[in-house]
Amino acid sequence: MNWPKIESYLARYRVAAAVTYVALVLLFVFTTMQTTIEILDSRDAAISSGEILQTLESRHQTPRTMARTEAGVPIGSPFLEGQTASVASAMLLQRVLAAAKRVSGNTLSSQVDIQGPQAKSGFVSATFNIELASASLQALLYDLEAGMPFVFVDELVVQPVSGNPDRMRVVLGISAQRRAAK
Repeated sequence: MNWPKIESYLARYRVAAAVTYVALVLLFVFTTMQTTIEILDSRDAAISSGEILQTLESRHQTPRTMARTEAGVPIGSPFLEGQTASVASAMLLQRVLAAAKRVSGNTLSSQVDIQGPQAKSGFVSATFNIELASASLQALLYDLEAGMPFVFVDELVVQPVSGNPDRMRVVLGISAQRRAAK
């Protein structure tokens, strides 16, 4: 069929022409609506994904001391910095106190043992008495063991705080190796 035959057919049968016109208009309207609905669904999915990503990113914001490279390795030296055992022990105190503060813990006392049994092999040890929320203990231990410099938990004693079951008192024995003097 060629175009002149179609025109003569539609001119002869006006009802068929009107039905064809209405069918084509409905087809175009349906196609436009379907495309618009798909675009809106895609936009809603993108907005939802963006909100989920923003929630996840805000939930896992890491402080500078816990920053990691793309490979998941913590940034920084694995050893305590400091030319003397006293300076290295001060760095250990600073590291543990900062970790306790990040989980809203209260450090009640701390004691550094520079002359301990591991001192000859370059280790500095310290004992901390920390009070914190029960739910924060895991975050504290992860922060200490996964960050830099490498810190090892030698002793862990956990007791509930009397009168407050949501808080606990933690005695934490920590050691870290200091960089050997050059």
